[in-house]
Order: sequence, then structure tokens, then C-alpha cells
Amino acid sequence: MVHRCTACGGGTPRWSGRCPACGEWNSLVEEPVVVPGVSPHDPASSRASASGRGLGLGPGDGPGRALALVDVDPTRSGPVPTGLAELDRVLGGGLVPGSVTLLGGEPGVGKSTLLLQVLSSMAGTGAPVLLVSAEESAQQVRRRAERLGPLPAGLMVLDDSDLSAVPTALSDTGPVLVVVDSIQAVAHPGVSGTPGSLGQVRACTDVVVHLAKLHDVPFVLVGHVTKEGTLAGPRTLEHLVDTVLGVEGDRHHALRTVRATKHRFGPTGELGLFEMNDSGLAAVTDPYRLLLGDRRPGAPGSAVLPAMQGQRALLVELQALTARTAPETPSRRSAQGVDGGRLALLLAVLEQRAGVSLLRTDVFASAVGGIRVLEPAADLALALALASAVSERPLPPDLVVFGEVGLGGEIRQVPHAPRRLAEAARVGFRHALVPESCPDGPRGMEVVHVRTLAQAVALATGSPSSS
Repeated sequence: MVHRCTACGGGTPRWSGRCPACGEWNSLVEEPVVVPGVSPHDPASSRASASGRGLGLGPGDGPGRALALVDVDPTRSGPVPTGLAELDRVLGGGLVPGSVTLLGGEPGVGKSTLLLQVLSSMAGTGAPVLLVSAEESAQQVRRRAERLGPLPAGLMVLDDSDLSAVPTALSDTGPVLVVVDSIQAVAHPGVSGTPGSLGQVRACTDVVVHLAKLHDVPFVLVGHVTKEGTLAGPRTLEHLVDTVLGVEGDRHHALRTVRATKHRFGPTGELGLFEMNDSGLAAVTDPYRLLLGDRRPGAPGSAVLPAMQGQRALLVELQALTARTAPETPSRRSAQGVDGGRLALLLAVLEQRAGVSLLRTDVFASAVGGIRVLEPAADLALALALASAVSERPLPPDLVVFGEVGLGGEIRQVPHAPRRLAEAARVGFRHALVPESCPDGPRGMEVVHVRTLAQAVALATGSPSSS
């Protein structure tokens, strides 16, 4: 037996109240030491193969011959498109054969719907695909899939939570993609504990990784998240897989975003945009309509930011609202979709460097449309939205703003300025307020360069500058 930490995955032979590796309290859980596919209760299991013989994974079934790196064919395992362009954008072209992808998200955000669309799209090309449904019956899966469109003949479903049934299903169907929904619901027959426990999740993931490499088939695992928004299970789960994707979105908005926090086959940070509707998740090809379609130009407290999400620029409206606080009531600060720490910093800089008083004032700031904007480039736009709200002087309706604000009130440069300006000009914005070091914009756009926050507030709201 070993006691393993649920926070960092570190192991120790004896239990203690605090993990010796990461210092977390009450996080050690007893876990049997097993080889995936081998029963820990069988005395003969110590002679079993480390590749998982108990699940039909023989020691000679997988690749084990060393190769010279120059002899490896780099084109052999290229990405296979999923049929969903926005998801392929995040994955760098598609799913790589033999890879394991972990897809996490809050309940009801659309994880299963997204993967059903991927399965249906790939099965529609005539290739078989397999859905291992450990949480729903085959009848429930069919009723849900029928709402998304016609059912392709190649979409196979295995409604079994026993992981030992997966190798047989792989041999019978020969799929080009396997989805396990979810990794916390399947169980390893050779490991004690209930599905979703620390030992079960680790052992099941080990077997899935081996199956993916053995059959050269991509696996996608659905992962639950905790109430804190992190993936449930041991942290080592994210280290075992090749790619970690997250589906985010407010259930009160139609917008859903997919981004990669880990990707061994390409860059992270790319963003896929989807809109939830009656027929599933539809790709958002032009996010301007969804993010700024209902914007009310000329309203105080509104600023438009060309935000970078991966390699694409999105125009996001930042809104601010201020209200006087009663003398005996402490002021409130609320941030939705923006960094609360940056909001507090900007309030202090506005007070000290730009002469914008927000004492005894409730402040509410948000990014509209369900997009989270956490980059420092949003500082200037958020600061001007606050200044506009407290002075009740609206910003020009065709103005975009970006720049980082320093503690001294200076406006600092941000990356990808030409791409931000080009996207703003494409949809019709004709004025921009940017840092002094930013290059000029495209033809037809007037770009105004500013050095300080006080100068930017004076230019944008028409108020007297304090410096």
C-alpha cells in the first residue's frame, strides 16, 4: 500500500496529516500498488507484465523497438481533422493517432454534445468510431444524438463502465476514434476502490494511454471538474495525457469556448468559439455579431477592447458601472470576466495618477458576452470605461482601446498590436487609443498614441487632464 496525495500525486509509505511533497493538509489517500491490468490480490500478479496482461495487453503487443531519431517518419502520425473547424483550430489540425486528450468542463456546458458531434462527423466519412458511455445507457445516448442530426452507421456505443470490455470492443470495431465518457465513471477490475477514486482514475488512465499507443487510435476522455473549477482526480492525470482541453461558458449565455491548456503536438492558447443552439454547438465564424451585436453605442461606462485569444483578435465590450455608497456602508467591488486584482490596481492608479475619484463608490466591471479577458492589454480599456462611468461621459462609439497601465500611470506596449488594429478596422472602427510605442494602424483608421493614463482619460472623455 502507498498513501498518495490528491493534490500533487506524490506518494509516501505512511499516512500523515500533511503531504511531505506539497504541504497540503489531509490530502493523503491509501492506494494499492498495482500494475495496470493486474489484480493486487493475486499472489501471482507480481510476475505479470507491466503492460497490463489482465486487460488483454500482452507484453509483445506494443511497440518496443528502439529507432534512430533520424529514421522516424514525421508524417506518419499527422493530425486527423475532427470535422469541426473551431476544434481543429485549437488542436492544431485535429487529433493525432495514438494520443490521449482530456476534455474538462462544468456540468451542462456541452462536453458530451461536442464529442457526439465529433463522433458523428468522423463516422459520417465512413470510418467507425466508438463511444464508451459509462454514465448513460445506449438508449439515452441515442435519444441525445438524434437531436443533433442523422445517426451515421459507423457510430458505435459501448454502455459499460468496466474497462476490461474496451480492448474487445476495439478489436471488434476497429475505430478511428474512441471517446470515454467519463474517466471518473469507468472502473479497472484489478484495482480496489470505487470509480472516480484516486487509484481507479490513475489506473484507468494508464490503461487508456497504453491502448491508444498499442492500437494507434486517438482517445478522448471526458473529465469532471470540482466546484473550484479544476479537473477532478489526481493532478498527475493531466501529466499522463497528451492534451488537456477545457470547455468554458456561462450557462446563461450561448457562447462556449474551447481552449488547450496543454498540447504536446502544437501551441496552447488557441481559442475555439461555439454557439449553443437547439441542434448542438455551432461554430462561430464571425464573433463580432455575437459579442457586439447588442451593444448600445454612446452609453457611459462602455469601452471596446481588441482582445487576443490565442492567435485571433476578438472585439470585446468592457462595461463599468459606478454608484455612490452610503457613508456607513463599505464600498463594493465586483468583477465578472475581468481580473479582480487588475480592477483594484486600476482604481488606485485612476485615483492617484489621473485624478478620477472613486472613493465611497460601488464599482461593477464586466466583460460582455461570456468571454473572460485577463490579459494586461485590457487595462486601458477598463480604466477608460471606469472613468466614463463615473463622469457619465461616453466614449466615441467607433473607438477601440488597448494598453497596459503601470503603477506610475504610464501606458505600456502590448503584443500583437497590428493584429488588434486590423480586426478593429475590418468591422468598421475608425479610431484607436493605443500606447505611444504602438505602430500606426491600417489605412482609414486614426490612431492616437498616449503616454499616460491621465492623457488617455482627457482625450477619451473630454475631461481636463491632470498631467
